[in-house]
Parts: sequence; structure tokens; C-alpha cells
Amino acid sequence: MATVRLDFADELELFRTEAESAIQYFYAWHAIHTVAAGDPKIHRLLNEAPLFWNTSLGALQASTLVVLGRVFDPDSSSHSVTRLLASAHADLPIFSKEALAERKRAQSANADEWLPEYLKTVYEPTGNDFRRLKKHLSIRRKIYEEKYRPLRHKVFAHRLVATQDEIANLFAQTSISELQQLLVFLRRLHQTLWELYFNGRKPVLRPSRYSVQRMLDVPFPSHRATLQERLVHEIRAFLYTHAKEA
Repeated sequence: MATVRLDFADELELFRTEAESAIQYFYAWHAIHTVAAGDPKIHRLLNEAPLFWNTSLGALQASTLVVLGRVFDPDSSSHSVTRLLASAHADLPIFSKEALAERKRAQSANADEWLPEYLKTVYEPTGNDFRRLKKHLSIRRKIYEEKYRPLRHKVFAHRLVATQDEIANLFAQTSISELQQLLVFLRRLHQTLWELYFNGRKPVLRPSRYSVQRMLDVPFPSHRATLQERLVHEIRAFLYTHAKEA
């Protein structure tokens, strides 16, 4: 049992790093484009070093799709999110109150003083909980397989198309809004599994802001800001600071 717990915790942490990497790559790429498009000063700043910025933006775009492949495609990685959910579903005892109590005792010297009361609120998941999460994942994986895997395989991971028309046709199948929601879903899923495993909270996918433009239109949420919100506002602050100095 201890080995299974360690393996799930390690896989969950790996999933976090993959999901956050994809979010950081894409949101950096999109935020730079969005901020520059909305202000001529920023556009002029980027044009002072166009080769550098085009190289950086291209690398961010490619990295997003490469990581998405590792996350969604079980044939490309032995650590896909599909396999993570399957392993969790197959071993429900790791989410029991008894297993959670062991983890809490390992983290707190006085755990037995507060554990009895804490465990009264702990949720123990059933197979239905994981079937629901798998359904959510299946919807997103289908989107990836139909629209983003062809782009990843044929343009970024392998050059299987050669003409600009072929590449443009693959990009035409995609959507910025859709990709933002796809990426944010991965972070939401990680948070849901983390809260279940480490705190015994019912697995509920909570909403999270995904639109870069919407993030730029509202004040920065200093409390409980998401990864994508922090990144978008950092990029805008950085670009405006250097635009003023230029």
C-alpha cells in the first residue's frame, strides 16, 4: 500500500508540472501578443528586437503543443493524465479516511489531537466520482486529438506537412478560447485530485478564469490569483515598464 501511495503522489506532482508548464508557455505567448496588439508603444518595443521576440514566441508556441502531447496522448508518454486517473480509480483505498490519516500523521506531530474531528468532514470517493472525472477528461482529450494532435505531430514534433497552406489549414481548425479552456482544465483537474488525496475534499472541478483579455480588463486579484492570472499581469507590467524606458 505504501508504494502505491508514493507512486500516486509522484505521478500527481508530475502532472502538476506538466499542466503548469503548458499553461505558462501558452499564456506567455498569448499575453505578449494581446498586450502588443492593444498598445502601439508595446508593439514598437517588441519591434526593437523582432528576431528575438519571434524566436521566443515560436518556442513558446511549440513547447505548448509538445507538452500537451505528453499530457493527453498515452502512446507518447507513460505519465499521461489518462493513466493517472485510471490508476486512481483502480485503487480507491488510497483515498480512504485511514490512508489520509496516515498521511496527516506523517506531516504533523500532534495530528492525533485534531484528526478525529477533521476526519468527520473527509470525503471518501466512489467509482462514480472517477467515472465523472474521466468523462470530463474524455471530452477534452477528444478536442486535443481532433484539433491539436495533428498540429503537434505534423508541424511541431515532426515535419509531415511542408506548404504554408497545409500548415494554415491545421491552425484554422484550432481556437484560442478553446485552447485556453483546455489548458486551464488540466490545472483544475490537478487541484481537484490534490485536494482529494491530501485533504479529503470531494472531487469537484471548480471554475477558473481562462481568457487573457478578460484578465487584462479587470484588476489583478491579489488574493488567490491563478497561475495564468499572475503570468498575464507580470507580462503586462514588464512590457509597460520597458516601453516607458524606451
